[in-house]
Amino acid sequence: MNKTITAANAPAAVGPYCHAKLAGNTLYTSGQLGLVPSTGELPAGVEAQARQALDNLTAVLAAADMTCADVVKTTVFLADINDFAAINAIYAEYFTGEAPARSCVQVAALPKGALFEVEAVAVR
Repeated sequence: MNKTITAANAPAAVGPYCHAKLAGNTLYTSGQLGLVPSTGELPAGVEAQARQALDNLTAVLAAADMTCADVVKTTVFLADINDFAAINAIYAEYFTGEAPARSCVQVAALPKGALFEVEAVAVR
């Protein structure tokens, strides 16, 4: 059985998808951009967008009664791989202790002109 997860404190989806799906004890999140939930706008700069996207991811996890400590895998998408070091410092603030497995790739473009996106898999 799987359950759709919708987080009140995360921005609405910008397409036909949900925030996350809980399948048994495993949560699969959709990608989270750095959109400010109250405005739907992106803050300026990759650092601000990364922090907001990770706040949004945290809200999605909380809606499933999970935290960043439950995350086993993330995928980070960057508009510019030269931002790798800057986002690592911010990422480390959210994933303390044992870090999850992670992939990080540069992409040609992200929705709404975003500079950062993150998705995760978490297990209870």
